[in-house]
Amino acid sequence: MTILPVIPISPDQPDAVPTRRRPSMPPRHLADLDLAARKAAVTGLGEPAFRAKQLSTHYFGRLVRDAAEMTDLPSGARDKLTSELLPTLLTPVREQACDDGATRKTLWRLHDGALVESVLMGYPDRVTACVSSQAGCGMACPFCATGQQGLTRNLSIAEIVDQVVYLAGVAASGAVTGSPPRLSRVVFMGMGEPLANYPRVIEAVRRLTTPAPEGLGLSQRHITVSTVGLVPAMRRLIAEQLSVTLALSLHAPDDDLRDELVPVNQRWKVAEVLDAAFDYAAQTGRRVSIEYALIRDVNDQPWRADLLGRLLHGKLAHVNLIPLNPTPGSKWDASPKPVEREFVRRLRESGVSTTVRDTRGREIDGACGQLAAGELTQVSAGVAADAEVAQ
Repeated sequence: MTILPVIPISPDQPDAVPTRRRPSMPPRHLADLDLAARKAAVTGLGEPAFRAKQLSTHYFGRLVRDAAEMTDLPSGARDKLTSELLPTLLTPVREQACDDGATRKTLWRLHDGALVESVLMGYPDRVTACVSSQAGCGMACPFCATGQQGLTRNLSIAEIVDQVVYLAGVAASGAVTGSPPRLSRVVFMGMGEPLANYPRVIEAVRRLTTPAPEGLGLSQRHITVSTVGLVPAMRRLIAEQLSVTLALSLHAPDDDLRDELVPVNQRWKVAEVLDAAFDYAAQTGRRVSIEYALIRDVNDQPWRADLLGRLLHGKLAHVNLIPLNPTPGSKWDASPKPVEREFVRRLRESGVSTTVRDTRGREIDGACGQLAAGELTQVSAGVAADAEVAQ
């Protein structure tokens, strides 16, 4: 494991932890706006409309987030435009790398002190960014580090997009060992429930997939949006006529267990959630990814594999089994490898396409929310120590 340098929070007090402010949305950013709105914003600042395309080319086309590098803009206009349309949204708190540099995780502090995470994963044929859509999460899944933090707030369109632009810049720098120097895939599988922040996530997808310089120019087919099963939002997504991949975090094929593992199941049961997923697949022609975290002695029994196989047989679906990355102090643990192999065998015997997710980032608290949870724990410990000294 490589621990990259910690970026100071404050230039005056490098080791200080800022006081957490009340959650609030960030200032307006270029990525919040479509091209027409960017032109209106630029002219509203007294600059010609073509400056909007120049800014967009720097940010989306060249992955430049530093105003000093935008040398084709007159200095006076540059300072005004960047301060108004490219404010700093993400401040890195900690960056870690493992897998010989192929996996890199960043913990960000937002303008109001909230913490979010993103991960860059390099493979021989592609580079994938895993991004957060919320600070914290309100779904309360008990085996998930983020779910145990609760929801702080939704991220803005630009806070989501800025994670991707930053990570695309890291990939372009050649820092991801053994991978192409271009980010090609984005998965909304970081902190938060994407469909609980529906309008901003959809607009973020449009920014990421609109051709440069208006957007990043990624393929919709290389974007994955996950959900624990918010059925009304899933049906709303069908109407968007996007070709993104839908990933359903199922984790149990029966309502009794899923009620416990994924509390939203108490509102929308397995049958209703799967119906919405299958309707999405039928509308888009895109195979739905069924995410299933294998948890020792909880959801890994052979009969549950058989039940899942029956539910998915003949459907446009693929099972992505996830070896659980346990969080510190958690009662949940990963299934043993023989149990995992038997689960896979039974699903495939049922005619269901199944793979086991490549385990990445265990050395760097790879499960979503673990770095943020660790940071919050350190902050709380520091506050408690300070209080004890003061007594």
